[in-house]
Order: sequence, then structure tokens, then C-alpha cells
Amino acid sequence: MLVYGGGSIKKSGLYERVTGALDAAGIYRAELGGVKPNPRRTFVDEGLRLAREEKIDFLLGVGGGSSIDTAKAIALGLANEGEYWQFYNGAEARKMAPLGTIHTIAAAGSETSCSSVLVDDGNTGMKKGFMWTPCRPLFAIMNPELTYTVSPYQTAAGSADIFAHTFMRYFSVNDSCLGDEYCEGTFRTVVRYAPIAVSKPRDYEARAELMLAGSFSHNDVNGIGRDAEGRGGEHPLEAQLSGHYDTAHGAGLSVAMPAMLDYVIKHGTPKQVARVAQFGVKVFGAALDMDDVAATAADGVRRFRAWLASIGMPLTLEGLGVPEGDLEDVVRRCMEDNGGLIKGFVPMDAAAVREIYGAVTK
Repeated sequence: MLVYGGGSIKKSGLYERVTGALDAAGIYRAELGGVKPNPRRTFVDEGLRLAREEKIDFLLGVGGGSSIDTAKAIALGLANEGEYWQFYNGAEARKMAPLGTIHTIAAAGSETSCSSVLVDDGNTGMKKGFMWTPCRPLFAIMNPELTYTVSPYQTAAGSADIFAHTFMRYFSVNDSCLGDEYCEGTFRTVVRYAPIAVSKPRDYEARAELMLAGSFSHNDVNGIGRDAEGRGGEHPLEAQLSGHYDTAHGAGLSVAMPAMLDYVIKHGTPKQVARVAQFGVKVFGAALDMDDVAATAADGVRRFRAWLASIGMPLTLEGLGVPEGDLEDVVRRCMEDNGGLIKGFVPMDAAAVREIYGAVTK
């Protein structure tokens, strides 16, 4: 089954290249086109019914992370008697039908990750995801030229998404010297090349570096030496923004990440504040002040925000398009999805989420 999004792969000629190769090889296919950003559970249900009727035994996700995540969900359903939603609610996935990818945007890293995220539309409206090792694609065909037509805004949002997948591993309760080096190198790569790709869409080097960074940001190499628990927190903070308001995931993360770091500086332990300071020094060139580590950390966050703004990302809920007065709804949905507590780099309860987003409503 060929799973893809809107008209971009047809406008670019990629659709004809893929289907022509399949036809030349004599491979029968069904097609599921029309995947939307922030992919929907109801659309997966439609695709799964078609896949089972057609006796599909392989999925090829072509396009962005939403197409790949949709294909992963269908592959899970095929391998588990039609049941897949349980895996987005905590049940451990042990098998899925084989899946390959051809991605056309450097962003979510779904092409090499063991993760998938869906919006439970028509039911709770919540955004749910998982990370299960058996759910990685068998292969990912990576051609930076396929990303040339991505708009400046989506290029920037994708770059912020790459940054966030490294951010979630870097800000961890565990220390890892080698892990830090991997993460800081990935951060600096995105910081350097995202502005180039935004301003020069056909710059091959910039597109190639971002595509590679996207895959490495979410294939768990950057998580070496760190537990899955006690890290990040920006994704749980953001998930219900893009899930409910249908905003770009990377744009929501651009609001969440620096706001979370401000909270860490204010409420974190000295070790946690030092971690933010290290991030500012190693990634954004902040000057280290040993007598005032918090000031170093704050300077790093200011530089982080300035970089996000320079590539056109929003820094406030208002800039993201969240209506004024919706703060309590944002807090409620966030807490409902996380059992009342985000167990990240720092624990965040409802009061913490209210403080974090309350500081960046406008």
C-alpha cells in the first residue's frame, strides 16, 4: 500500500517515479492518499479497512511524518488482528507489518524512529503517541532534493521539530558525555543550516544536513547513555496544542521549549540549571559566568528564542494562533493526557504548566 499526503508528491513528479518503479517491478499496490498534518485516527481506520480488503503485506509511506505515522498505524493493525489503538494507549507493540519510507521533509524523523503519533479525532480529540522498538521502518530512502519544494515556514517548523527530538534526549536526569557530544553537534547543525534552507530552498548542503540531522535526532543515537524516563517534557507540553488547534507541531514546540527552560531556571535544582547553562554555552555561544550560572542559562534561552524568531517560528500562544482565554483549556488537556503530571526533566503539574504557558500567552 502506498500511503501519501496531499498533492505535493504529484506536483513534484515523485508520485510518478514511485508508481512507475512499482509497475516496472510488477508489484501490485493499493493507494491511500490524502493524509493531513497531525494525522487522524479515523483516516487510519479507513486505510486499515482497505489494506485488509486488499490483503496488503507491505506499507510504503511517502511524504512527511504524517504519512509515515499513518502507515505505521496501518502496519500495526495488519499485524495485530486489526487492533492498533491499544499501542497508542500504552500497550507494548511487539510486531507490525513491514514498512519502508521515502520522506520529503526534514522534520519528525519518523523515517528512522520507532515512534508514531495520531490525533484521536471523533473521540477524545487528544494526540497520542508511542515509542516501541519493533516499529522502525525497514528502510528510508533519503534524497535531499525531494525537500526543495518545502515552504520556508514548514522548513522552519521541521527544523524546530528536529531540534526538539534532540532536546528531549539532552535534557535528561542521566548524564552521558558521549550523548552530550552527539546532541550538541546535532543542535549546532540545525542552528547553522535551518536559516540557510529557509532563505535558499535549493541549497543542497543545507537540505542534506537537515535531513540527516532529522533522522539522527529520533533514531535514538542521541539518547545514548540516557533512560527513556526523566527526560524532556516539551512534547507532552505541546502535543495537545497541535492536536487541538491543528497547528504545525514544530511551531508549537518553538513556544514550548524555551518556556520550559525558563521554568527550569526558576524552579530547577542547581544541577538542572547548570544543564540549561551548558546548553546555552555549547549550542548558542553564551558566555559562561561561573559566579552566576542562572544568568548564563537565561542568556542561552534568550539566544535560543532569537534563533527561533530568526527562522520565523512563534514564541507565544498568541503567535501560534491559540485564542486568548484558552489557557485553562490548554492546561486541562495537557494534564488529562499525562495523568496529572508530566514526568520529564523536571516534574510539571497543572500549576507548572499554567506558569509555563501563562508567561508566554502574548
